[in-house]
Amino acid sequence: MPTNKQLVLASSSPFRRSLLAQLLIEFTVIIPNIDESPQIGEMPWDLVERLSVAKAHAVLSKAPNSLIIGSDQVSVNDGVIVGKPSNRQDAINQLMAASGKTIDLFTGVALIDSDTGDTKSEVVKFSVDFRKLTLDMIDRYLIKEQPFGSCGSLQADGLGIALLNRLRGDDPTALIGLPLTVLVRMLEAADYQII
Repeated sequence: MPTNKQLVLASSSPFRRSLLAQLLIEFTVIIPNIDESPQIGEMPWDLVERLSVAKAHAVLSKAPNSLIIGSDQVSVNDGVIVGKPSNRQDAINQLMAASGKTIDLFTGVALIDSDTGDTKSEVVKFSVDFRKLTLDMIDRYLIKEQPFGSCGSLQADGLGIALLNRLRGDDPTALIGLPLTVLVRMLEAADYQII
């Protein structure tokens, strides 16, 4: 028998809201307030998994009888974790550093049952090969797309796709910020009916 629990997305990301809406299910959004700083020596996949769980945990008291979804994403360029740009110059620097390289994106997703505390989490890797970018290309992209809320300044569900040569990964929604194939499996394991 399907669960009667509410679905809650613990996120401020409009991209995650849009992705979750693609599943045609009802959900509410509660914005978590957590420190997203990496810990010293923390690997990117550990960081996104920890933050995904922390975001979901942060809204537990506000979401009784719920299944709470948390998610986080970072990109990695030459072993360095890259998050969202802090300003335009940061976005330019991120994209110039990614030019002609393969960048790995790690997206974590967690699902917590607010009544039992049962927690499931997983990390999905997705890789992209950037084209050789010029400053003019980057400038035009930033003017048109303004990807300042996107990890690594890459808004791949929009004009950012024009910056790429190749995409590699099992779930393209992980690239945008919420791996739906993993989430669907988690929800179904929690008796939440998707289809």
